[in-house]
Order: sequence, then C-alpha cells, then structure tokens
Amino acid sequence: MLQPEQRRDASTGPKTTTEDHSSGINQKPPPQSRVVPGYSDEQSQAGEQASTWRGITSKVANASKSVSSVGDKIADYVIPDWVKILPGFMAKLQNELSMAPGSLAEEIWFEANDPEVNPEIIWDASVRVSSELCDEEKEFLWKRQLFTRRALAKYLDLPEDKIHSDDVPVIAMCGSGGGLRALVAGTSSYLSAHEAGLFDCVTYTAGVSGSCWLQTLYYSSMTGRSHARLIRHLKNRLGVHIAFPPDALDLLASAPTNKYLLSGFVEKAKGTPDADFGIVDIYGLLLAARLLVPKGELSVDEYDFKVSNQRRYTDDGSHPLPIYTAVRHEIPLSEQLDMKDPAAAEAKARKESWFQWFEFTPYEFWCEELEAGIPTWAIGRKFENGRTVWRDNGLALPEVRVPLLMGIWGSAFCATLSHYYREIRPAVKGLTGFGGLDEMISERNDDLIKLHPIDPAAIPNFALGMRPFLAPTCPESILKAQNLQLMDAGMSNNLPIYPLLRPGRNVDILIAFDASADVKTDNWLKIADGYARQRGIKGWPVGAGWPPANETLEEIQHDLDNAQADTEVQAQKKMQEAKDKDAARKEQLDGKSKDLGYCNIWVGSTEERTSEDEPPESKIVEEDWELMKPDAGITVIYFPFLANPKVDGVDPKTSDFMSTWNFVYTPEQIDAVVELARTNFSEGKERTKRTVRAVYERKKRIREEGEREEKERKKRWKLRMGRQLGRRIGESDHGDHFS
Repeated sequence: MLQPEQRRDASTGPKTTTEDHSSGINQKPPPQSRVVPGYSDEQSQAGEQASTWRGITSKVANASKSVSSVGDKIADYVIPDWVKILPGFMAKLQNELSMAPGSLAEEIWFEANDPEVNPEIIWDASVRVSSELCDEEKEFLWKRQLFTRRALAKYLDLPEDKIHSDDVPVIAMCGSGGGLRALVAGTSSYLSAHEAGLFDCVTYTAGVSGSCWLQTLYYSSMTGRSHARLIRHLKNRLGVHIAFPPDALDLLASAPTNKYLLSGFVEKAKGTPDADFGIVDIYGLLLAARLLVPKGELSVDEYDFKVSNQRRYTDDGSHPLPIYTAVRHEIPLSEQLDMKDPAAAEAKARKESWFQWFEFTPYEFWCEELEAGIPTWAIGRKFENGRTVWRDNGLALPEVRVPLLMGIWGSAFCATLSHYYREIRPAVKGLTGFGGLDEMISERNDDLIKLHPIDPAAIPNFALGMRPFLAPTCPESILKAQNLQLMDAGMSNNLPIYPLLRPGRNVDILIAFDASADVKTDNWLKIADGYARQRGIKGWPVGAGWPPANETLEEIQHDLDNAQADTEVQAQKKMQEAKDKDAARKEQLDGKSKDLGYCNIWVGSTEERTSEDEPPESKIVEEDWELMKPDAGITVIYFPFLANPKVDGVDPKTSDFMSTWNFVYTPEQIDAVVELARTNFSEGKERTKRTVRAVYERKKRIREEGEREEKERKKRWKLRMGRQLGRRIGESDHGDHFS
C-alpha cells in the first residue's frame, strides 16, 4: 500500500517521497534488534517492570478521586457513577495484565514489537507542515468523484453521460454529539439518506462524540458498511450500560476479545512509561468492549482497531471519507505570568482561552491552528523537532488503537465544570438543595470555566520542538508539552462544521443532523459565524440556525431564566407570558415564524463586499431559485432532532432515556429513536433533493457560461491575431513595392 508523505525538516526543507511500506521498498528501516527490552530473566528487571506496572495501574485506579475540591456536591454531579467503581475494576484488570512469562500482556507486548504484525513500527514519519490536504486525500477526492457522479445521476434521475464531473456538488454529511442519542438517531438519519440515494452522493462524513462512534462502527467489519446492520448491532449491544465495568470485565479477561481490546492499553503503558493515564483510557476500553464486539462475543476483527485501516474502504473512492474530531483546551496562564498583576493575568487568560481543533481521517491526524499533521498510522509514537523519536530497540510504537480514540472522541465528562453544569442544570434543578448549589456555582463560574475535574486523555505531541517550522502565533505551551490533552469536540461546537470548511475540501452542500441536547438554545450553526469571519471563509451562510436574526443567544437564555418558577401556577403564568411575547415577535417578522422545521436550508454568498460592515445575515431559503444565484455560496441543509406528532410518545427533550447521560437503550427505545429520525428525514426528503438539484444546475450553468466566455475570448483572440498578421503582411507588401 502506498503511503505518500510530504515532509519539512531543518536540513532538507520540503520534499515529497513515495514509499511502499507494505514491502519495505525504498524504505530502509532504522537499526533494530529482535530482542525487545523487557524480556530478560534478570530479577532486577522483572522487579522494575512490576513496580512500573503497579504505578501505572495505581494511577488509573486513583483517577476517580482526582476531582476538584470545589465541593462534594459538585463532584457528585460531575463524576459518572461508573467511575466510582473503577478502583475495584482496576484491581481485577491489573491481575489480568500481569507481565509474567506467558501472560496475555507479555504476548501483546511481543507483538507490539513485531513488524509482521504491526508494519508501521518500522516506517519513518515526519511532521507535514502545510495547509493543503495530504496527497492521499487529494487522490481520494479524484476517485470519489467517479462514484458520486454516478450516484448523483441516479439520485436526480439524470443520464450519467450527460453529467459533467465539474458540476457534481461536493456534499458533506455530519452528525452531532449527544452520546447514544446521537449515535442511534444519526445512524437512522444516515440510513434514511442512504435509502433515498443521497448518502452515495456524499464525499465526506464528519462527527463529534457519538457521531464519531457511528463512523467507527460503519467502517468496521461488523456492519459491512450498512447502516441497517449497524442499527441491528446497537439493538444487540446497548441493553447493558455502555461503560459499566463489571460486564465489560468478562470480555477484557477472556479470549479472544481480551487481546484486541487490551492491546492499545498495554502498548501505551509499556511503550511510554511516562504517559499520562486516566479515566478516559479506561472509558475507551469499556466503550470498545460494548461497541466493537459483535453479538455472541465470540470474535473481533483486529482490522477494526486502527483508524488507518479504514482506508481499505476509501482508497478506491467507493465510500465517503470519515473525519473524526477532538479539541485541546488552550488556557494560556503560563504565558501571562510575567504580568505584574496576577489577578489581571488570570482574568485575561480565562478570557483568552480557546479550543484547538484536531481532525483524524484514515490518512492524517492534523491540527488546523498548527497547519501541521502526521500520518494516522504514526499516532501514538513520540516526535521531536518534527521527526520520529525511535525507541531504544530501533522501533516505533504501533498506531494508537481505536478504543483510546473512542474514549477521547466521546469524553464529554472531561468538560469544564461550567460547561458540565450547563448540561445537567435542567435535570437537577428540582433536587433538594439545588438553590444553594446553583448560587455557589454561579458565583464561581469564572473559576469553573477553566477547570477540568477529570483530566482529558493524552497522546504524544507531534508539535514538540517545532517552533522554527510553525507559525509564530502558535502558543508556546503546545510546542513544549510532551503530550496533547484531547477531549470531546462538543466542548467547542457540537457540530463538526469547522473541518468541513477547510480549504481544499470545497464543500458545496453541508447536511447536518443535529441531535444535540437542546437544538434551540445551543445554536451550533450560529457559532460557526465567527469562525468563518476569522478565517475569511467565503460563502458561509451567516446567521443560519436558531434563534432568528433579531434575537440573540443572550436574549434566549434570559427568557429561559425568567421562565423558571417555584410553583406550577407561576410556571403556567410565565409560560403564557412567553407565548404572548413570542406572538408579538412573530408579528414584527411580518408573520414569519421564528421556529425552524424538520428540514431547514440556508445559502451563503460569495459576493465581494466593498465595506467593512458585517455581512447581512442569511435568511432561510424558501424558493429554489435562491440557490441558483451566481454568487451563491455554501448551502446548509439542517435537520434538527425534534419531536414529531406523527411519532407518539417520543420527544428528545422530555423522554428520559434520550438524555445525553443515559448509557442504556432497550431495543424498543432504539426503535422509537429510529422511527422519529426516519420520519423527520422524510419530512425534508423531497426538499433536500430539490436543493441538491438546484446546486447542481447552478454549477452546471456557471461552468457552461465560463466555457462560452472562454470560447468567445479565444475567438476574439484569433480575430485580433488575424488582423495583426494581416497588417504585417500588408506592411511587408508595401515595403517590397518601394524596394
């Protein structure tokens, strides 16, 4: 398999190489020994290993206690129940992972150092510094277009030979975070899109949290790239708590599942003794034991445990390219220490904190802010100054396993206390003592916005020592940290919009299935406005999503806060007041409702602006001709996960089992979520097809007009050249006459 890789280093500068890593052609592995450290029979080494392992497992076992001391009540709300039984679970797991001769852990560690089992451990990797897409993704785009052209012809009922490849819209489909609700609802939405013929027209899929789990399972051997089979798999596996240690322990302690589930854990523990371990690592194990094991629990497929292996479904362009997301929370306190006023420094740091987005594809692990990345198969090894740091035995560690990544992608419990409390506040406001707790947290919110009671997971930092090669705006912390602490991207935006706006992906249509906890108050589409302006992205539909253009998020929250009441009578009164106020707003909007429906469409504009004023906010598209304007930009098709009167007894806002923090779904509950998602998609099925057709026709018209203009330009050029040639001939004849 070819692994092209563009490199930049201090000695040679940018260069491009193509290497056949599967056979070792053109790639001389570094000096290595088949005798891996740790297999000596000397008692001192064995004792040292046992001590190291005890230290690691002890650290993980105590992770459940490593919460902030801001108050016992807050900790009780923040720490998931399953975390509180981790110490006992870890004691049992430690026995299973003994490094004694002949043990499972010893077998895993031996294979971790065998190039025939993990060929990437002898492949060299350098940090690629570039804002462009990697070569593999560029090749994928070319091949994918062959499939989407055929699929678009079928979807729009057009002759394939009449469709020009340049007219095929680049369609991206994304799913939100939201735990099992997002996983189940997203899968059924994708299934509906597939049955409609739309999914085959998609070039990219992207996910946050539970939608990352969706993509992981879709590209696994268990589902065979079938969303219907994926739903059946979920019905078989979600009846037990997704992160309940006692049930998972059987799978982690018995063959053949234990070897594949525990490989990444052992490789991290043994390969990087100074690695940070925590709850997210264990959480990833538990997720994998629940989701990556098929019904019957008799077997697992080792190919499902590396993201880079998913390229077997994308290299030929036959399936969309999945994008997984995580964020790093940059809180620049250390960079403010030189300020004279510590209080001002801390206040400034809190205000200036931000999230850095990282994306994972089967080809590359890349950070937008750094404009740098590494091959996906190299995640987990150490880098310094942009180059692989080879271990003492001349090998690198294998690619980090999917269980750890699943934990990172879905680690919503690593949120700041402020973020976490906003999520759980509606659910706990009726509890005894809530008023005092609410007041205490409100008073300390400035502190809570930078406090993560549960540490995020850590993987080796590929940007270590890269200051000479990266932009000067990169924070010093990320250039010096040994590890990247990554967490659920929903901390920043619960829809993976940003990676889909990356230059080079050229997305024409973005279809978002939003199963967030409250789609009306958490306006994730609106949050992308600032991102698009900051990066100069043309064509984003500014103002898309809830609330309407004349109402801010602060006003929405103010209305919600004012609607809180101590008694049912007060609640009814305030509810009526809110309805009356809402009716008045609707009148001001010329009768147009501020509520969105099941399928909502906006289109941006690429029109050049001559002033520095804010661009006008996009209005929801009501007529197809609005999509046909020559300066039309990115089209967003938004499916919020809402209750539907056609599906009785299911409401994402009021059905307890659909809480983000619920980790058990019965088959009947899965059926209910599936029915609601499929019904909602059907509401916008035809509208979506008309939108895709309109964008296609617009691209076609622009291409044809461009071709006509080019043809006229060439015609004018030939005429001009002909006249000039005629004049020269005439001048030549005139000169000959006088001579």
